[in-house]
Amino acid sequence: MRVLVLNGPNLNRLGKREKEAYGTFTLEELEQDLVEFSYHHHIELICRQSNHEGELIDWIHGAGDEGLSGIVLNAGAYTHTSIAIRDAIAAIEVPVIEVHISNVHKREEFRHHSYISPVTIGQIVGFGQDVYKLALQALILKQERG
Repeated sequence: MRVLVLNGPNLNRLGKREKEAYGTFTLEELEQDLVEFSYHHHIELICRQSNHEGELIDWIHGAGDEGLSGIVLNAGAYTHTSIAIRDAIAAIEVPVIEVHISNVHKREEFRHHSYISPVTIGQIVGFGQDVYKLALQALILKQERG
């Protein structure tokens, strides 16, 4: 099983920004934790982060072309603004799970709408860095059940 974990804009600032919403862990710590988790679940993990919409879209397209088992996507603010990322997800066969570290439904009104949710297989929010592991577990279950 090969899974792409994509983090969008400003997630490279984890541990430095809005600690009350996002916690004190860094992106590097998060990725290391996920790599260890994935190793124990026989998942080959590819972690990427970009502040650039087009680069995220290219990686989404690439996941479709490479036949990856799934994508765990935290699109950050692009969740609420990017029809282009929504269309990129719709253009591939790879299952995508949308994740958010904070509970976006308890935050500002503009964060309540997701352009990408309708084209993902699910959304996991509000459980801190564990949202990524929960998404990986969901992809494992999906693969086991066919």
